Amino acid sequence: MALYETVFIARQDLTNEDVDALTNKFCKIITDGKGKIVSKEYWGLRTLSVKINKNNRGHYVMINIDANYPAVAELKRVIGYTEDVIRSSVFLVENHQEETSLFVSSSAKEFKPNYSAKKNQGKYDLILEQFQFDS
Repeated sequence: MALYETVFIARQDLTNEDVDALTNKFCKIITDGKGKIVSKEYWGLRTLSVKINKNNRGHYVMINIDANYPAVAELKRVIGYTEDVIRSSVFLVENHQEETSLFVSSSAKEFKPNYSAKKNQGKYDLILEQFQFDS
């Protein structure tokens, strides 16, 4: 069996439970096709660099797959007609990484935003944050 990575962006108005349900639906397609899910990563709700179908943000999810091509082709087909997915890509890879640098959580329900950068700000940073500078 071949190794694949698939990354998809779900619409911004979906809840975390909807994103998990969508991810589990895609994982079931692979397991029904005699494939194996190596790992799932939820990267969070991120801002898109360009608007896609009136969406400014999207839920990013990556799934590492070990499956034959017919199962992956079925996954591509289903992702293609799913309205909740605004972009997707499937890559053939030589090996899977343990955890990517974008790793946030294994499911959308477990996602907790990281606010640690705000906690470490000094008093001057907090004052400057209140002002708007025109460039």
